[in-house]
Amino acid sequence: MIEESKKILLKMKEEIIDEISANIKIESADFKPEIGDTSDQAGEERDREISLLLCNRDREKLVSIEDALERIEDGTYGICEECEEEINEGRLKVMPFATLCVACKSEMEKKTNDKNLVYEPEIYRKLDYTPNEDDK
Repeated sequence: MIEESKKILLKMKEEIIDEISANIKIESADFKPEIGDTSDQAGEERDREISLLLCNRDREKLVSIEDALERIEDGTYGICEECEEEINEGRLKVMPFATLCVACKSEMEKKTNDKNLVYEPEIYRKLDYTPNEDDK
């Protein structure tokens, strides 16, 4: 199982590096001095932002893959960082860089969602409401 995961992780790493390299080449080839109207510039800026977000996501995934490869080397791969139980083999096949078992990941997401629900309404309570013509 560990050797199979290592092969998958190395393949994922290679694909991400290739994708990042291709995106950099495309960005470099598409670079033009800013010309055109503000609408054109806004569209180009939006495209750059999306490209940056995708690259950041790929970099984060690459870091996760590197961490998983290190855990394979030090013998802690497949062990949940929270409860220290073994992570289900099926989960590792689907997400070979997982650091939490399903139960701990679910609990973490539940806490995050609960926290967001508690604080979000407070933000909206502070907003002033001014009726406009459409409300009458």
